Amino acid sequence: MASQRRINAIHLWDLRKPEHHRRYKYKLHRPYDVDTGIVPPRRLAVADDYVVLDADGRIYIKAQYAWDGPSGPTRDTLDFMRGSLVHDALYQLMRENLLPRSHRDDADRLLERMCCEDGMSKLRAARVYWAVKHFGASHTNPRPGPPLIVAPGG
Repeated sequence: MASQRRINAIHLWDLRKPEHHRRYKYKLHRPYDVDTGIVPPRRLAVADDYVVLDADGRIYIKAQYAWDGPSGPTRDTLDFMRGSLVHDALYQLMRENLLPRSHRDDADRLLERMCCEDGMSKLRAARVYWAVKHFGASHTNPRPGPPLIVAPGG
């Protein structure tokens, strides 16, 4: 089991210190991919291919991808990092209207499973699932982007 954890490990930078980017807490150091079991009708990609969900259900997340880590009243523990990375990427696909929101429970269950695989107690993982099931829906809704500013071309 320990060797399996090393193979699936994610490498990330901790951005929670004030001198780092404030919007996100973590940035992926190396690319990461894993089978999600969520099979879209075609390849889905967002943000210059920072997140790609292939038609076979494998998600690819590029190095430098930033995410906010575990949300809510919880601790950011190592057994939560990999699951939060993949969960946030899947929710981003939903926010971009690429992955149907009907897959939200699949993404939430995958988060629960990955947390258990990484050593989180089943009780805590079940609480994580309950929290995202009851409070996560709004995080799949599209968000307006920053306003586009056009400077004069002199």
